[in-house]
Amino acid sequence: MALSSSLLLGVVLALTGATTANAATSVDYVALGDSYSSGVGSGSYDSASGDCKRSTKAYPALWAAANSPASFAFTACSGAVTGDVTAGQLGPLSASTDLVSISIGGNDAGFADVMTTCVLQSESTCLSRIATARSYVDSTLPGKLDSVYTAIRSKAPSARVVVLGYPRFYKIGGSCLAGLSDTERSAINSASDYLNAATAKRAANHGFTFSDVASRFTGHEICSGSAWLHSVNWLNIGESYHPTAAGQSGGYLPAFNSAV
Repeated sequence: MALSSSLLLGVVLALTGATTANAATSVDYVALGDSYSSGVGSGSYDSASGDCKRSTKAYPALWAAANSPASFAFTACSGAVTGDVTAGQLGPLSASTDLVSISIGGNDAGFADVMTTCVLQSESTCLSRIATARSYVDSTLPGKLDSVYTAIRSKAPSARVVVLGYPRFYKIGGSCLAGLSDTERSAINSASDYLNAATAKRAANHGFTFSDVASRFTGHEICSGSAWLHSVNWLNIGESYHPTAAGQSGGYLPAFNSAV
């Protein structure tokens, strides 16, 4: 059944006094993507997911727990690039899949290396590395996103596909223990916006819904005093620059809900 039918059922149930949450019980949901979808940084990892670090506090798991879909397949994986999605995450998709979520592209663009370079090296080196990443977003990433999106649509022709973006990472101005200048922080934020814009364009071209999370993280960036993102963590480097549990529940989950 298409998701639109499920949403229509939700309206009927609401008018008759039943709970709209019951409408999702006919939805087959598959969650794809990288660490922002698997929930790295939010803790409570499923040991069976191994290095993929899928969390019960990630937005896909939170949505499934709240809506009790007919089926829920969670294949998002920490460190995933576009090729990993097409090669290893699409198995649960089928003609009966109603809903798909995905965040992907940040690792292809070298996000982790950008952050490492900016934290450990000079401002000029940081800005140069960001420029290289932006060039990749222009020249190479669109084709890689097209490949993933085409594969998703081929395997799940009737699904509503929600593509989620990435937050801005830093509050600009004031003192901050992050160790980066305002120039560096602004350049990193701008690069995130640039990646989101490119992703949104490719998603729209495939008839997918892009959901921007940046506005939902406003006031909760690193250096804000109420951050929903981990800063660099030398004791657990893999969680650095990833959403906390609050970032998943307060940022990503509402963004996903608004697009479903």
